[in-house]
Amino acid sequence: MGICDPALRNALRTLKLSGMLDTLDARLAQTRNGDFGHLEFLQALCEDEIARRESAALTRRIRRAKFEEQATFESFDFSANPKLPAAILRDLAALRWLDAGESVILYGPVGVGKTHVAQALGHAVARRGGDVRFAKTSRMLADLAGGHADRS
Repeated sequence: MGICDPALRNALRTLKLSGMLDTLDARLAQTRNGDFGHLEFLQALCEDEIARRESAALTRRIRRAKFEEQATFESFDFSANPKLPAAILRDLAALRWLDAGESVILYGPVGVGKTHVAQALGHAVARRGGDVRFAKTSRMLADLAGGHADRS
């Protein structure tokens, strides 16, 4: 069953409440079934809208970060290289360094997972609400050299 009142549909669109619009039918059905009272119905609609906005904001932050892949600590294979300091990486994933205003520098030989860890840290920061920009050192140095050459 859809929303039968076009005025309500237009009002929700005008107010940019598409999260509410998307779930309104389901929430109305829950209310009709007695699952929600009036205030619970309104609270659920508001939570739906908040969830939609948070999801859209996260999607924007991840897109702006320009990650090469969707690397996360959840997808990191710590067993692939037993020499990796798994405990330290898990501590980094807690983002205490971010709260303390510290930086993280990843270094090591090719193929040990530095890029994956950097992107995973970036994803964790983005999920927390922070803005991130991913760039490999080689790309940053090339950009800096180009800027120096044309004095920009």
